[in-house]
Amino acid sequence: MSYDRSHYDRPHRGGGNRRRYKDDYDAHDRRTRDSFESPEQILKNTIIKLGEVDPIQELPRLAKQIREQVPLSVPVISEGIRIAVTEQPYKIPYYAALLRLLHDPTEGENAESSTSSSLGKQVLEDFWKGFQGYLDKLAWRDVRLCIHFFAHLTVAQVISIESMSALLQSFAAVLDEFGVSYGRGRNAALCAIEGLIISGAVMAKSSSSNTTEIIKTVQNYNDSIYAPKLLVQPAMSLFTESRSLENADEVIDTGLFVLKALDSFEFVEASESFPQPYLDFPDLDPTVSAPFELPAILVPPEVIELDGLATDAGEDAQVKKEDWPQYFFHLFDNDTTPDSATPAGFLVRSQILDTIDIFEINRKECARLLLEYPKWCVPGTFKPKPGAPEPEFESGKNWQLESTVIEAILGSLYLLPESTHKTVYHIALITELCKLSPSTVGPAVGKSIRRLYTALGDGFDVENARRFAEWFAVHMSNFGFQWVWKEWLPDLELSEQHPKRTFMRRALEFEIRLSYHDRVLKTLPEPMQNDTTVISDQTPGPAFEYEDPTHPHYDTAQSILSLLRGRSKANEVLSHIESLKTTLESSGTHLHVDNTIRSISIHCLLSIGSRSFSHLLNAIERYLPLLRGLAGTDAESKQDILSAVASFWHLNRQMVNIVFDKLMQYQIVDPTDVVGWTFENVGGDVHLSGMRPMSLSAFEWDLLKGALDKANGRVMVARRKVAALRKEHDDSVARVKASVGADVGSIEMDADVKPFKQDDSASENPQLTVALKAFASLTREQKGALARTIEGFVSCLAPSPSAGRQNPYAETVITEQAWEVRATWSADEWNTWETWGWYRHFCRTYSPYLRNYQETLGTVGFAKIEGSTSPAAKLMKKTWGMATGQES
Repeated sequence: MSYDRSHYDRPHRGGGNRRRYKDDYDAHDRRTRDSFESPEQILKNTIIKLGEVDPIQELPRLAKQIREQVPLSVPVISEGIRIAVTEQPYKIPYYAALLRLLHDPTEGENAESSTSSSLGKQVLEDFWKGFQGYLDKLAWRDVRLCIHFFAHLTVAQVISIESMSALLQSFAAVLDEFGVSYGRGRNAALCAIEGLIISGAVMAKSSSSNTTEIIKTVQNYNDSIYAPKLLVQPAMSLFTESRSLENADEVIDTGLFVLKALDSFEFVEASESFPQPYLDFPDLDPTVSAPFELPAILVPPEVIELDGLATDAGEDAQVKKEDWPQYFFHLFDNDTTPDSATPAGFLVRSQILDTIDIFEINRKECARLLLEYPKWCVPGTFKPKPGAPEPEFESGKNWQLESTVIEAILGSLYLLPESTHKTVYHIALITELCKLSPSTVGPAVGKSIRRLYTALGDGFDVENARRFAEWFAVHMSNFGFQWVWKEWLPDLELSEQHPKRTFMRRALEFEIRLSYHDRVLKTLPEPMQNDTTVISDQTPGPAFEYEDPTHPHYDTAQSILSLLRGRSKANEVLSHIESLKTTLESSGTHLHVDNTIRSISIHCLLSIGSRSFSHLLNAIERYLPLLRGLAGTDAESKQDILSAVASFWHLNRQMVNIVFDKLMQYQIVDPTDVVGWTFENVGGDVHLSGMRPMSLSAFEWDLLKGALDKANGRVMVARRKVAALRKEHDDSVARVKASVGADVGSIEMDADVKPFKQDDSASENPQLTVALKAFASLTREQKGALARTIEGFVSCLAPSPSAGRQNPYAETVITEQAWEVRATWSADEWNTWETWGWYRHFCRTYSPYLRNYQETLGTVGFAKIEGSTSPAAKLMKKTWGMATGQES
């Protein structure tokens, strides 16, 4: 972080240009003067850097330095502590100890003056102002870390038990709010849970404590959110509704378990779970140093933006991101990594996750701090480093630091429906850890990979399996693609669509994207090299169907290619294509002339753009009129274009996704066209295409996600544009009326709370009218893409009896009996199971949109299974109900 950088380090300049040294030193002096720190800044940085050597020894010196500061600035001291508390959560107990020292009266100070104006109390009063600011902004992480600080100060006798109890009760009260969102409820519950774990030991001894009431409130709230937990479990189970998993835990469930266990033994174990350096100081005399009374608070409500926009059907166009329960996956046993069901384990994971979250902007610093984390724990929490002296006090835990850190990072990566941060951050952080300590972190990473690979066959969620393949591939590319693939040779006997086999294919496909085919091929043992269901025997690249001179349409393709290479105008190319079409029709040998011409044209256009991404963009942009002419207005033409793209790039599926995205961007095809094409051409992975049951793989899911994100993104952009134009229109109307002497206060508009209709004053603003029409059109397109997706999943998992492609496995793989014998499943059965996984992921990922349009989408999407009592249809509707909030 910035305060760790020296302002006086002069960069090495080599040995030449000696005559410039004087100028260099003059510039250095100027930099020194410009970067001069005031005494207040020095003190603040000293507070923030507490504990760089030994926090216990530094505390008295720092307290003395603060007291001797002249002039004494309480806001500077408070700001330093507030920054440290919210950005270095592992130091919180030591800042509580620092404030405890500042709360002591100075020598010669009488009782009356000390109780009213002790330095510690002044700092805490100013600190509270910052906490109130965090609360007003609903900066939940900062609020929760401040509560940790207050909880430690309560144990240190600096804050009164009664006021701390009231503070925690205020957060518990949020859980009783009518219609409280899960995100708000979870954050408030964690504030109460973690504050109570830390301060419970002293609160349990107070007759005024409401510990039991807080626990009961959190329990009642947790019981009310049963259904959403079933959709975000890291291990997918289609036949049970149990929310408890053997290798994962949900954070509120675990926090409640810890609280109940502590409460039953009066919080005795809590004192051994985290550092409490302030307990080494003498007890405070309340008659000399009265405890601080925390002011009463009211947690502010969530801010709901009202833009007055509604769809044609009167549905709310505003989409609010959903928060989901957080399940953390366990990779190791409780002897290796902390047991999250214990106070120490729960808080250790919380602090590591907070550190990962805070230092997202600096992964290198984050990696360093994570490897230094044992310094801030109770001695004996983690095993000492090789060669380090044994701790004087043994806690009996002796967990492995590196395994704990990797498990926490991967646990955050595998949160569903999406991880807390971008995947690349988690991957880069693990890479930095490996670089800092390869001998200790490397083995932990290897063990994690093996544990995750084992979990693939036990129901590991399909989205997490995809993220696992991404991480594995990127990690291997950072370390020379070195992996012991021989360990997995026995799994080649499994079904080709078994999750382990699927993982191998996807991971190697990602590795090839990061390197090249032959380089990756050489890292594999010979049995894998020769198995085309593991790695393709062809190098990824274009597949120009009309390149062979023996092809019947070779000459036709070459004539189009010559025009494109010569950069002929689009209308000239279109005229030539029309003449070719006439020639083919007159020959009488082609039944589908239009389809053939479109295929040849798209192949030729993609061929000239296949050299690089920039070549592709140039080709598309130059010949947009050609593409629009080929696409026309009918759905069949657009389906032909998409099929031609998929055919040309079938050896490089990443390019299929990229080209589809560009075609949607330039509005050659619509998102609904891509969704429809995807379900018309589904069949699992490419090497198994043509199988009778319709099923989805990760490739098809990427196409769907790209189309749906495009449709949703367009609506969001249109909505913002309408809101901006409306505000501009309202402001101009107000200015005009004010200029003619109108009472501005009498023309306050209620447009912020009512749906803005096209026949309102927008008719006086042509730009706004156009924007509203575009918004309505894009919203219909968005609902169409979502409805078509639901229909597609219905066709895959619950096809009607008259459908051409039946799936007899859709109802069998969701039973417990079938799951128990999954080792004997065929490729069709594993494909169907994966399709169920993508359906669940679709519902939870796009739940805000599904919830907004649930009546329309539910009616249209499930029309084919309306009234059906088949197990597959029931499960589809139940999953839909969980995602849209209809299932409690």
